[in-house]
This record gives sequence, C-alpha cells and structure tokens, in this order.
Amino acid sequence: MKWIRFEKDGVAGFGVLGNDDTITVHTGDMFGGAVATDRVIRLGEVKVLAPAVPTKMIALWNNFHALAAKLGNPVPPEPLYFLKGNNSFAAPGETIRKPGAYDGKVIFEGELGVVIGKRVTAVAESEAQGYIFGYTVINDVTAVDLLKKDPTFDQWTRAKSFDTFGPFGPVIATGIDPLKSSVKVVLNDQERQNYPLADLVFTPAQLVSRISQDMTLYPGDIIACGTSVGVGSMKPGSTVSVTIDGIGTLTNRYE
Repeated sequence: MKWIRFEKDGVAGFGVLGNDDTITVHTGDMFGGAVATDRVIRLGEVKVLAPAVPTKMIALWNNFHALAAKLGNPVPPEPLYFLKGNNSFAAPGETIRKPGAYDGKVIFEGELGVVIGKRVTAVAESEAQGYIFGYTVINDVTAVDLLKKDPTFDQWTRAKSFDTFGPFGPVIATGIDPLKSSVKVVLNDQERQNYPLADLVFTPAQLVSRISQDMTLYPGDIIACGTSVGVGSMKPGSTVSVTIDGIGTLTNRYE
C-alpha cells in the first residue's frame, strides 16, 4: 500500500494511493486505526503534502560500503548519525530554496527513508521490524561547504537544516522489501546516482534497534539511511528527482 497525505479545498487529509492515481480517503490515524471511507478523489485534484509529520529526522553518515570504500573510510561499528531540523521538511514539488546567508555549494543526496509506526525505545533487533510502518524517499540537501568551515567544530546541523533542505515523499510504501530496490537520482534529465540498497552497512531493522537505544522514536519519525556514490551539486534552476522502485519519485526544483 502507498499512503499519501494531501490538501484539498484547504483541508488536509490522507489515504491510500491506487495504481490508477486515485486516492481512497481514510479517517482516523494513519499509524493506528485508519479507516477507509467510500470517498475517492483523483491525485490531480489535490496538493500533495509530505506523507508524515515527524517529530524528528535522524540521518545516517557512512552507511554504504561503496561510498566508504571510495572515501577511504572504515566501515563504522555503530551507526553514525545527525538530526535535520523540522523546519527543513518539505513536500514533493515544493521548491528547495537557496539560503540567503550562504553562497557555497549545495548538493543533493538521494536516500531511503524508514518511517516509524509505533513508539519504540530500546528494541531488540529481532523485534525492530515490527516498529517500521513503511518507507519513503528523501533528498538530504546539504550546504556542504559549511561542514568543515570551522576547523574546531563540524557544522552538521547548520549544513543540513536550512529551510526546505529535507524534502521527502511522495508516499509511504508498506509491505515492501526496500533492500531489493535501488536509489536513482536524476538532475536535469541526467542520471547522477544509481546504487543498490542491498549495499547498506546497517539495515532498517538494525538502525531502528540501534538508534532506539539512544532515543525514543515516535510514529511518523523518519530515519534517512544515508547515501552512496554519485552525490553532486545543484545550481539554482535545477530540478532533481529521486526514485526508489516500489515507493515512487520525489521531485523538487532548486531556486
């Protein structure tokens, strides 16, 4: 199933997106107790919203064997992660805005997102899959020149958390095995990334288990699994599309 959030006539709603681009509207809570109604609307009649409202997005660094090898980094013994500010979240089709206070390089990073379905703290890896609601598509936009600008302090939060630097969507797909898919990124009609999710260092279940030892995760929270080889810069006026088979395509323009 592909869960989607939308706005129609100024009112937000959610439902299940069908293969024929119709949405079966649901009521209740997407993550528990959702009830299908007899109302069906067409995708073209609505504004698509980000498919969840997370309390936080946890994003991984150095979580693919191929990129670690290319950069000469050792495979980490535990997940290395940071947080993206909630202000960075953006919907499919929303413009990624160039920061007014920054003139350096801005890069795209196509990633798999793991969406939490139930409150979870300190879960065992063997049980962690039961807390995953589904999967989405992420563009982890980064003002990369800021990361090492100050030699005394790596600025992960600032570099990753400008307004609109965290678009995700268009849906949350359930009942799939994302490790059978690949992440593909097209920048202005040119493919720039195409890497298999089977190359992950830490799988979704391992990430949920390990991160939940550190912090409680809530329904709608997202773990961005990190990216692999092929990231690159975006110029104002660029359009970037991130596709994961079985989930969909996230497209945003950078201005």
